[in-house]
Amino acid sequence: MRGGGEIAGDEGSVADLGEWGVIAALKARMPAGALTLVGIGDDSAVVSAPSGSVVAAVDLLIEGRHFRRDWSSAYDVGVKAAARSLADIAAMGAVNTALLVALATPGTIPARWATDLAEGLAAEATRAGAGIVGGDTARADSITLSVTALGDLEGRRPVLRSGAGPGDVIAVAGPLGHSAAGLALLTAGTAEAADELVTAHLRPAPPYDAGPEAARLGATAMIDVSDGLLADVGHVAAASGVHINLKAASLAVGSALREAAARLAVPLPPSRTTAGYSPATASASSVRSPSGGRSETAVALDWVLTGGEDHSLVAAFPAAVTLPARWRVIGEVRAGAGVTVDGVPHEGPAGWQHFR
Repeated sequence: MRGGGEIAGDEGSVADLGEWGVIAALKARMPAGALTLVGIGDDSAVVSAPSGSVVAAVDLLIEGRHFRRDWSSAYDVGVKAAARSLADIAAMGAVNTALLVALATPGTIPARWATDLAEGLAAEATRAGAGIVGGDTARADSITLSVTALGDLEGRRPVLRSGAGPGDVIAVAGPLGHSAAGLALLTAGTAEAADELVTAHLRPAPPYDAGPEAARLGATAMIDVSDGLLADVGHVAAASGVHINLKAASLAVGSALREAAARLAVPLPPSRTTAGYSPATASASSVRSPSGGRSETAVALDWVLTGGEDHSLVAAFPAAVTLPARWRVIGEVRAGAGVTVDGVPHEGPAGWQHFR
């Protein structure tokens, strides 16, 4: 973010503040980070790269596509925008060092909204160990955020999608299906204020330190779950030239997801079913839900398999590796191609596709 200048507060709109006022308001709320040599206020930032290499990732957050202001506070939007890029750095086995944030917004947006956004960005960057070192602002018809994250490998090789081999196990750190369930509750109008699943959708909390941990443990491939477990594991399978089989019984379809499924009254489209998976994956306590006549567990399993935006980390490890408790084994790597669940191919979309 170029320029600067102090402002007295954040009342009025961003148009009232003007470009330099907005930048000053954002700068005041954004920590530079320990590795920042030159931060906000010059033509470019300078960030130290201790290992001699820089990992970089960029992501967009667009109003009406990735968030709605009637659901998300500005703070929520800031957290989500940061998390999307920060998780990509962790998925390479790197530590996060810095963020660059570009904001395009209508001039009528309240100045308080912009400063609350900055608070959310700063909070999530700090949680990941990164500073915010620059960016840009512009006027636009709707809100768009572009967040670029930088990271450092600490002397390690990056963990790519292409290294998984037959005999490896597939493990996950973090929740699966929580964001998708929260979105479903919001869409159906059955969300409750204190609902942890709604919070998981509005403010994802990736386990950033699990990425470097996986690299140190010898992970052979890794990815964050942004588009859906099946879709993202499919990227690993394709890049590695292997077959990945997930085990439904290990996917932790817990009571929170089943309870959320029970609150839904709108059936899911036929393409989002889990037909073909073993009935044994449903718990004995599951009952018929209003969601297309399927059990609560079947609906919850669909969220786990095809829901995205949890930004949990999924990695392949040699079978001999002893994994910390937070890494849950959910599948195995075999010779061949594609992804299955209990040996059965998935019917319907495997996750989100932007241009479908």
